[in-house]
Amino acid sequence: MKVFCGRANPTTGSVEWLEEDEHYDYHQEIARSSYADMLHDKDRNMKYYQGIRAAVSRVKDKGQKALVLDIGTGTGLLSMMAVTAGADFCYAIEVFKPMADAAVKIVEKNGFSDKIKIINKHSTEVTIGPGGDMPCRANILITELFDTELIGEGALPSYEHAHRHLVQENCEAVPHRATVYAQLVESRRMWSWNKLFPVRVQTSLGEQVIVPPLELERCPGAPSVYDIQLNQVSPTDFTVLSDVLPMFSVDFSKQVSSSTASHSRQFEPLASGQAQVVLSWWDIEMDPEGKIKCTMAPFWAHSDPEELQWRDHWMQCVYFLPEEEPVVQGSALCLVAHHDDYCVWYSLQRTSPEKDGRAHPARPVCDCQAHLLWNRPRFGEINDQNRTDQYVQALRTVLKPDSVCLCVSDGSLLSILAHHLGAEQVFTIENSAASHRLMKKIFKANHLEDKINIIEKRPELLTPADLEGKKVSLLLGEPFFTTSLLPWHNLYFWYVRTAVDRHLAPGAVVMPQAASLHMMVVEFRDLWRIRSPCGDCEGFNVHIMDDMIKHALDFRESKEAEPHPLWEYPCRSLSEPQQILTFDFRQPVPPQAICAEGAIELRRPGRSHGAVLWMEYHLTPDSMVSTGLLKPAEDKGYCCWNPHCKQAVYFFNTTLDPRVPPGGPQTVTYTVEFHPHTGDVTMDFTLSGALDRGC
Repeated sequence: MKVFCGRANPTTGSVEWLEEDEHYDYHQEIARSSYADMLHDKDRNMKYYQGIRAAVSRVKDKGQKALVLDIGTGTGLLSMMAVTAGADFCYAIEVFKPMADAAVKIVEKNGFSDKIKIINKHSTEVTIGPGGDMPCRANILITELFDTELIGEGALPSYEHAHRHLVQENCEAVPHRATVYAQLVESRRMWSWNKLFPVRVQTSLGEQVIVPPLELERCPGAPSVYDIQLNQVSPTDFTVLSDVLPMFSVDFSKQVSSSTASHSRQFEPLASGQAQVVLSWWDIEMDPEGKIKCTMAPFWAHSDPEELQWRDHWMQCVYFLPEEEPVVQGSALCLVAHHDDYCVWYSLQRTSPEKDGRAHPARPVCDCQAHLLWNRPRFGEINDQNRTDQYVQALRTVLKPDSVCLCVSDGSLLSILAHHLGAEQVFTIENSAASHRLMKKIFKANHLEDKINIIEKRPELLTPADLEGKKVSLLLGEPFFTTSLLPWHNLYFWYVRTAVDRHLAPGAVVMPQAASLHMMVVEFRDLWRIRSPCGDCEGFNVHIMDDMIKHALDFRESKEAEPHPLWEYPCRSLSEPQQILTFDFRQPVPPQAICAEGAIELRRPGRSHGAVLWMEYHLTPDSMVSTGLLKPAEDKGYCCWNPHCKQAVYFFNTTLDPRVPPGGPQTVTYTVEFHPHTGDVTMDFTLSGALDRGC
């Protein structure tokens, strides 16, 4: 059966109705899941197995049957571990039906169908008693309900319900306990992901400074955590202001509460500075004694950095304080962790909240619009003074005293740059109400509300009256649009340029004047794991899961490249970067497809895990901005990526291993095509001389 799905095309800006398989959403969920990454996490798997063996043994030593409740079973791996460890029976709950169906097959394939019952329900819907899903309460509770923030997947409500209705009092729990840790730091780089800094513009009349609105400075920011691979942040990018502080623990073997709570830790700052950011992570202890521990600590806080386990399903957290506060070395303060049933946030206080009787502060919510419009990398991009200077230099070469400018980007400061550099009149199109309100606040804070005209409408609806009857002599874009995920989605600028063509004066300048799509074949240090088949996991056959993911990846959208911020995921280039498509913004979008065929020769030994693609924008003939590679790769191929952008990664199914001579030069042959009607970029790769040697 086929169904029609509405999709907003980020490249063309139009809404499309596409015919999809009725299980389309399921396939998308599976294809983008972290199941493979979790199954490749040997540290996680090994610690769970050890904890499960110990829990089953403790129950058996009491002369009791070991009855296991496994919430969020996924592949059924932990239940199979429990049965192998001696559990008498397991009730494995999985709410996601395709995953539950796969778990049934995996359990059967491994010969455990008589000991494991897969229950396709949410745990809160499971019934106990005669005729119910479970005949009685379990005495061992096994779960893997955690995300990077620990509680973001609803672990607390699930545990709370399980203890009230599904497990015995004082049951064994694996994991037994979780502890959340925090460290206070000062970091201009990380703070730039949360606040708008003053932006400096050198003009013929001297330096102009774009200041943030007071409302933005006081805004507590977005409520969501920023989860990143903290190990890829250089220690030189932050100053440690506190020791690592254990903020709060949850004992999963006892009744758990999902109510809002606060936990304070007094500390003496290790250095004087500006308290801005809280770095946070957690560990789980699989046994009551705490001898079997799985930690998410970054390398500087890890007990054995040599044994650091790479994982993408659990990373580390960056939290921003509501406002930066000065701290003095040795002068005691309280760091307070607050949480509700799904979120954690932090505050810094002079005294313990328990002592002054203050109520729990509400979860921070953005009230300035900026954190709703700009994500954290976008804040960093706008705060990048070097990038601003590059745009200023390019603008100087195209601006004239009589320039009538039209700026087309979401929440961009380009219009202010154009004004300060002497444009006669500046208009800016803001598609959304949020961007309109934000830009109005920024213009007002800089006394520009009467200098720059904001037009809140879609570009194709623009009328001569909106432009006060004038023709545009300079069309500007960064380009940046909030709907863009993949690098070429910002080609929406080209469609906007086409839509406003009739409003352009003869000889009008478009900046950027062109863009180009670039590609390079790489070997990832770790990211390959998210797409690598697992086969056997801790001795259990999970090929069915591999096949399920492969089938999901065969669907159209799942076969496309994936956006990843590669500054967080180190890789080595195996080929030289190659320009494969060009887009001339000086002309409207052409009716015919833009195609490229060619081959990239692999010049370095290594395993070719995939191709990385990015855009370069040619502002003028002499100025270019890259969203990908920032400089040529080092001799060994290590790459420096734009930290403000996500690059596109197309994972290969097979890996090339040049260390095994294939009898000739190894190449990756490609066909890449841009389809103007749909705005899609399709690609196909053939790996000549490929040796299927796994990862």
